[in-house]
Amino acid sequence: MQRKWYVFLVVAVFVLAVAPVVLAAEYVGSAACKKCHEAIYNDFIASGHPFKLQKASEARYRPLPLPKTWNWEDISYVIGGVNWKARFVDKNGYIITATKRGKPIPTQFNLATGEWVNYHPGEKKPYKCGPCHMTGYSPEGHQDGLEGIVGTWAFPGIQCEECHGPASAHVRSPRKAKPKVDRSAAACGKCHVRGDKNKIPASKGFIRHHEQYQELLASPHGNNLECVDCHDPHKKAVASIVQSCSDCHADAAKAVANNIHGQSRIDCIECHMARATKSAVKFDQNVGDIRTHLFRINTDPNYTMFTEDGKLAKNALSLRFACLGCHKSRDAAWAAAYANQIHPK
Repeated sequence: MQRKWYVFLVVAVFVLAVAPVVLAAEYVGSAACKKCHEAIYNDFIASGHPFKLQKASEARYRPLPLPKTWNWEDISYVIGGVNWKARFVDKNGYIITATKRGKPIPTQFNLATGEWVNYHPGEKKPYKCGPCHMTGYSPEGHQDGLEGIVGTWAFPGIQCEECHGPASAHVRSPRKAKPKVDRSAAACGKCHVRGDKNKIPASKGFIRHHEQYQELLASPHGNNLECVDCHDPHKKAVASIVQSCSDCHADAAKAVANNIHGQSRIDCIECHMARATKSAVKFDQNVGDIRTHLFRINTDPNYTMFTEDGKLAKNALSLRFACLGCHKSRDAAWAAAYANQIHPK
């Protein structure tokens, strides 16, 4: 009996000794991806995703001014600073909203206009945007020990692994350990959403930013298209387009090609993806700085795109955005007379 137990223990020890060790997946950084995926990496690094948050030591070499009284030695991180706007995080982890002595001043720098604007002037603003601005975010603790930062992360910004998962196993064994690939709109919707996915928050006459998922769901394409059907997620917004409207809407495209809009090379998106969203600036009352993904246009001149309190957008663009952003001297009644003649529905 003792001999049987002895043999059993020897076999058990041998099995455990030769069994493969399953290591927990770890984040290794986008530079590790570059070794095999250099072309994709180069496209991706030129987009805005990796720079949602940058260490001051890296961002200081970009042509960014700083809020009054502050210098780079006072800054721990820069929020954005690539496409629309830049905000700054101090050495305690709080978003800067005032001078170093506490006087409220404009502290958000808008890149398109070169202007400083208010961002919660004088308030004490913790940095709690980690779930959508970071790779490998955890709500526990404070990054770098800075009390104003809520949570910790593996890497700042949206790196490859935020969408494809921790890559340590894939780097060790590329053929056996495949990265996560989720092509659903919901994957993008983890961040391109604001609150309830079935509502579209608005403010001051524009859709609020990072709500593309909500807009898509409310649009005619919400049930049959994923973001990647039109976009390459590794590239900048304009360069990312992999499919044009005419690929699916051939009749409408043909009709437009033969009218004044087509002859003037006015693209579908100028009307159906008008800049009805504002991230940093509005160029006038009908033109924000981000294109909408609602697509549908309501051609009733009396249609109002926002709820009475202005806090929510409806599921279609008004003629104010679709037409009057270009035809600035006209009104909705004029636009309505022409809108239904542009192409077949």
